[in-house]
Amino acid sequence: QLQASGGGLVQAGGSLRLSCAASRRTSSNNAMGWFRQAPGKEREFVAAISWRGSNTQIADSVKGRFTIFRDNAKNTVYLQMNSLKPEDAAVYYCAVARGSVGNSDYKDYNYWGQGTQVTVSS
Repeated sequence: QLQASGGGLVQAGGSLRLSCAASRRTSSNNAMGWFRQAPGKEREFVAAISWRGSNTQIADSVKGRFTIFRDNAKNTVYLQMNSLKPEDAAVYYCAVARGSVGNSDYKDYNYWGQGTQVTVSS
């Protein structure tokens, strides 16, 4: 129901754009978010966007470098990642929230994608 893509290997300072395509049934009227998990670390909130795209939340660790946006006509949410750092390396997961306004609490998300690996070389 959620298909994330766009991960890969990039040098520090580079950019990647992640995409997450959701079925209409999964994402209709729901906020969506991105989380990440590095080896040995807990899952970390990255960004969230409301159903209409008018409200976004960005984690402090990526603020000013990452942008979240969505195209509801395509049922797709994107994460534009610029100025990547080695500490951004992780598996990135997209998720659909239970409500129309997302937040940073992973417990408020009930559909999860399979994850896409982002590797940043220094």
